[in-house]
Amino acid sequence: MFRRRTASPGRGHATGWARGVGATRVALVAALVQAALAGTGTAPGATTVRTPPAVMSSHSAGAGSASTLPGPPAAPEPAAPEPPAPSEPDGGAGPDDLTAPGTESEGSAWTGSPELPPDWPWGDEWRPPSTNDVEANGHGTASDRPTTVDAAALTAMPVPAFPFLPIARPVISIPEPVEVGGPSEPFTLTGRVSGATALTVQRLPVALAADGTFAVDFPAPPPAIEVVARGVTGHVTERRVVVDVRYPAGRAVHVGASAWARAPVRDEILRLAEEGWIDTVQLDVKDEYGWVAHATGVPLAREIGAVRERYDVANTLDLLHAAGVRVAGRIVTFRDPVLAGWSWERGEPDRVVRSRDGTAWGAGYGGPVYTNFANPEVRQYNIDLAVEAAELGFDDVVFDEVRRPHGALDLLWFPGLAGSPEQGVAEFLRDARNAVRPYGAYVGATVHGVAATRPTEVAQDIPAIGGQVDFVAPILFPSSWGPGEYGIARPESQPHEITSRALADVVRLLAGSGAQVVPWLQDFSVGADFGPDEVRAQIRAAEEAKAPGYLLWNPGGRYQEETWDGTG
Repeated sequence: MFRRRTASPGRGHATGWARGVGATRVALVAALVQAALAGTGTAPGATTVRTPPAVMSSHSAGAGSASTLPGPPAAPEPAAPEPPAPSEPDGGAGPDDLTAPGTESEGSAWTGSPELPPDWPWGDEWRPPSTNDVEANGHGTASDRPTTVDAAALTAMPVPAFPFLPIARPVISIPEPVEVGGPSEPFTLTGRVSGATALTVQRLPVALAADGTFAVDFPAPPPAIEVVARGVTGHVTERRVVVDVRYPAGRAVHVGASAWARAPVRDEILRLAEEGWIDTVQLDVKDEYGWVAHATGVPLAREIGAVRERYDVANTLDLLHAAGVRVAGRIVTFRDPVLAGWSWERGEPDRVVRSRDGTAWGAGYGGPVYTNFANPEVRQYNIDLAVEAAELGFDDVVFDEVRRPHGALDLLWFPGLAGSPEQGVAEFLRDARNAVRPYGAYVGATVHGVAATRPTEVAQDIPAIGGQVDFVAPILFPSSWGPGEYGIARPESQPHEITSRALADVVRLLAGSGAQVVPWLQDFSVGADFGPDEVRAQIRAAEEAKAPGYLLWNPGGRYQEETWDGTG
């Protein structure tokens, strides 16, 4: 195997190192030539990793063959419960699969080190092989220091980079943005690579035409596509391509399940839809009390007694679709008193957010209210409700209260959490969208307005969340801001100004994520009277920010027609 140098560099060590390289130079050249002539780009004995077949095919000029590629990544195994211990936020940095969209690595080239031997003859642009160049997937990685060379390991190394050949990084060219019309719409990814001997997309090989072009067919868009090209020297270039599924946002209103069950509210909503004032209605699937509003088939909901049937889901969807509107299903996610209370009383404490002393966290809530987003059973319960909603015919699924409770982080304990709370929330949304997307529904997430400037307060890293959903709905109610926010003395009295300034932050943070911004706007009076003029002021701010739509909130489901017809 390759051995990393541990001694301090010096003349004697440098001479011995150079002698070792010279002794293996012929073997290195032979390995490279053999691999190049074989046209495989891999030295004899190199390890090949295979992945399960799935639903994507590739084609190129003259190739005439197809290869299957894997679907969305499986959810990670849950971590073992950990003892209570202080956990500091890390600023919301996510794991590799939560890297901000658009990030890419320009290959594995070593860029120099003060540990180079003093008589190193080739300069910083060339380097010897490194143990870091050998990985299970055959891709090189960055090397930070020179190493000695063991000739016996050469046969296990994909076309190595070594000191007497210049670095050659492949170039990947893909037209962006990659836009797809819907979550279940087939599309083709096209591009060109130069200086590459091999290309993989989603970790499976893709055929290249003679001019380096390629095309890969997808039956449905994944959230992102990983493209890796390898050059003749073994260096790789990686590209993460965000797939932008355009959410058809418009003029939406929220209606709670209990409000929808009342005929006067229901009739008024249908009239607004039929007259064209609104084009989307958001209904509760699971509300902030933990009640599931329809006759669900999700076993855990029935086991814990969460079902409170407020509407017939099939009839309701038919009625709203016949009126020409989209229907979004709101799932209040981790604020769930029913699941939290039932789990705590029946010996499932890890489903509940806890204090550092092990008791249920209930400060300010009157008992167990918030479930633990790091618990796999809690996650799966909400994902099961979302998948069922998509199967039943909801056009969108919106995860609300997808956050941690308010309170000092050093007083909270999330059993099983690996990483920061911000990572845990983003990972849940990744898994949820992967589960829902095959059924053709869009996935959105609600975030609190303060998350734009203080993400750790609610465990909502907006850029990370944006990479995992189709749209983000920030709650920007003027009455929800304290005095002085964004330099505004009384935000509830200046609805246009506070909405404009807060929304600008969210738009900036989501740039390049592929997620659209659909702000929640206030249509109720708290602290100040909110008539049609105040609602229109918020809508104008959203339009000025180029938001494709908005969502109005009134707790009773009663909306002012004058907001749209201009008579108020």
